[in-house]
Amino acid sequence: MADRTGLAAFLRTRREALQPEDVGLPRGRRRRTGGLRREEVAALCDMSFDYYSQLEQPRGPHPSEQMLTAIASGLRLSLEERDHLFQLAGHALPRRARRGDHINPGMMRILDHLADDTPALVVNHLGEALKQTRLAVALLGDQTAYTGWARSAHYRWFTDPASRLVPLSDHPEQSRLLVADLYGAYTRDGGDSRAAELVDALCKASPEFAALWREHPVLGPYCAATRFQHPQVGTLELHCQTLIDPDQSQRLLVYTAVPGTESHTGLQLLSLLG
Repeated sequence: MADRTGLAAFLRTRREALQPEDVGLPRGRRRRTGGLRREEVAALCDMSFDYYSQLEQPRGPHPSEQMLTAIASGLRLSLEERDHLFQLAGHALPRRARRGDHINPGMMRILDHLADDTPALVVNHLGEALKQTRLAVALLGDQTAYTGWARSAHYRWFTDPASRLVPLSDHPEQSRLLVADLYGAYTRDGGDSRAAELVDALCKASPEFAALWREHPVLGPYCAATRFQHPQVGTLELHCQTLIDPDQSQRLLVYTAVPGTESHTGLQLLSLLG
């Protein structure tokens, strides 16, 4: 049974504990009280103001698991707080295999404070994008909109030619890097895991993947710059810096270009176009 009163109180206290600076918002001079406004949280959760406002009332609607996941992300809840949110709403706790979809609050704070002209995204161990900056969407497309195995960049690379955003000459090396990355996830998680299921699906769908998988590729200590072929600004050579959260097998990927290069200029132009 849902505890509507407890749910409303929990949401209210977590909203009031968050500061604008925690989510990359300006404080402004007219803000009289601490914490976030309801409309700000609604925007962070990608839901209507009316819907969220009703949740902070004991007579509010009964949120679905999808809505609760969005709220947990918007309020920057820890895993333990997220589980408590699900219990208050009368839902079973998310399965452990799905915990990788909840972004660590610390990683969210870093993403919030990245500049608008920085392409960055958080992905889990299967290459599924969980959140992107505006410029990352302009560079890579909205990678959070996919469903099923198509959520994985590894799966899309080997099954959807349109997803290959790098020049044709770079395809063999990029294929090997993606297989090696998935091989690492498979080795860590074992044969009874989502990584193993993804490997099985790819072996059936892509002869190229199956052939590379049989070679047992391993990632090296250094990843060279990646060239992206963008339809509006041409070829961009970008370096990827990675911040890893070991507890949740997530990575924050930040793409940069060397200042003074054509790629740097192209990235600035893409920021304006985006």
